[in-house]
Amino acid sequence: MNFKIGSDICSIKRVEEVYKRFGSRFLDRILTAGEKAYVLSRPKDFLARVAARFAAKEATSKALGTGFIGVGWKEIEVVRLASGAPTIALHGKAKERAESIGLTSFELTLSHEKEYAIAFVLAYGPNCGPG
Repeated sequence: MNFKIGSDICSIKRVEEVYKRFGSRFLDRILTAGEKAYVLSRPKDFLARVAARFAAKEATSKALGTGFIGVGWKEIEVVRLASGAPTIALHGKAKERAESIGLTSFELTLSHEKEYAIAFVLAYGPNCGPG
């Protein structure tokens, strides 16, 4: 079994500045409807949650070996398992890319504290090929 990894760190202050400038348009551009509903469900720390999802999408794009060339923001989605743990769901070209390099499973960890949010992604599959 082979695997790919990706990580990213995101400034919560930077997300706040972009949100102040563009408001809901920013959220609509990078988040799916489900992600948006989740981050807005707790207004106290919603910008940290947005930053964590931004970092998760970046980390996943790195694991896919594409960055955001040819993959849209909403094609990488942070979803919650029944346990509450976050994981990745892929759509469109992101899903096609994962399939083409043999990635079938994704593990995700998110964290945020005061100024930064981080994400780490482990992507793997039985036939994970060279990216």
